[in-house]
Amino acid sequence: MTILLGLIPLNAAHAGDSVSNSVVLYTPYTKISVSPGASVDYSIDLINNTDELTNANLSVSGLSSSWKYELKSGGWTLSELSVLPKEKKSFNLKVTVPLKVNKGSYHFVVSAGEVRLPLNIVVAQQGTYQTEFTTEQPNMQGNFKSTFTFNTTLKNQTADQQLYALMSNAPRGWNVVFKPNYKQATSAQVEANGSQNVTIDINPPANVEAGTYKIPVKAVAGTTSAELELEVVVTGSYQMKLTTPRGLLSANVTAGDVKCIELEVKNTGSSLLKDIQLSANKPLNWEVTFEPSKIEMLKAGENATVTATLKASKKALPGDYVTTMMAKTPEVNADAQFRIAVKTPMVWGWVGVFIILVAVGAVYYLFRKYGRR
Repeated sequence: MTILLGLIPLNAAHAGDSVSNSVVLYTPYTKISVSPGASVDYSIDLINNTDELTNANLSVSGLSSSWKYELKSGGWTLSELSVLPKEKKSFNLKVTVPLKVNKGSYHFVVSAGEVRLPLNIVVAQQGTYQTEFTTEQPNMQGNFKSTFTFNTTLKNQTADQQLYALMSNAPRGWNVVFKPNYKQATSAQVEANGSQNVTIDINPPANVEAGTYKIPVKAVAGTTSAELELEVVVTGSYQMKLTTPRGLLSANVTAGDVKCIELEVKNTGSSLLKDIQLSANKPLNWEVTFEPSKIEMLKAGENATVTATLKASKKALPGDYVTTMMAKTPEVNADAQFRIAVKTPMVWGWVGVFIILVAVGAVYYLFRKYGRR
């Protein structure tokens, strides 16, 4: 922050003290209020009312070593100024208020030889010597596939240039990327009493549960650091898959027999699934039962195993039949179609073989008995 102080007088009585009225130091603003770290520019006139040339040594007293100042005119640093008779010369005094300073009033004196100009700077607030990591929007909401982008500001409120390491203590699986000045990096260099924009991109892990997550980020330098806590609200998504452990969706069964099929219910969304009901769309006169018949709850990313017991009809003819297994919740449904191949019972095979043998025997008997006639 820089305050420019001009030459427009507020009151002629603001002229500085002098040994006589012949040589005067003058500035219109002799008491001002600023913040820590501010730079104050005074424009000061050295007025020579005498009939002789005046040479004056310029100096500033009353400021501690942590306060910095410089005297300049025409772009040059001054220590002495010469003024012709009945004329005046202007010079600039720049005073830099330290960042680490107590709140209060600070008096100092500008001198030109024996002429003195008392000045007063009031520091309006307690100073700091630290780093600030801030954002105007610390909270964002989206689904688990979203990229949450936060715009932050890193302020170096110290008297030295700082190289900050940028880091995050995010939960496992979360990806946090820092972009100082919109370029991906793991560190940022900030000038003394300067600031830099840092964009932070946050991606949650796949299938993260819905909820609110705190993401702490930090900027660390050798002697100073700052932390910022970001908040991500992941909204729920409901997705479910019904399959088998090996992905096989076919089976064989004999008419009238029972077949057990192992099913796998997967919560592929980011929200908790509750009251998952199992059912089947089956051929006529077939029976399908499930153990368990209901899954009370299934967290995001988790699986549950269910055994489906299928009993084919005794009258089922050989061939392929389709049975659809279903898992349902109020929020989402999933199904899987199974191709069930029905085979005839082995006993009927043996009956067929017996009939064939009987027929062959009968032909052989008739041939032996009547074959010679």
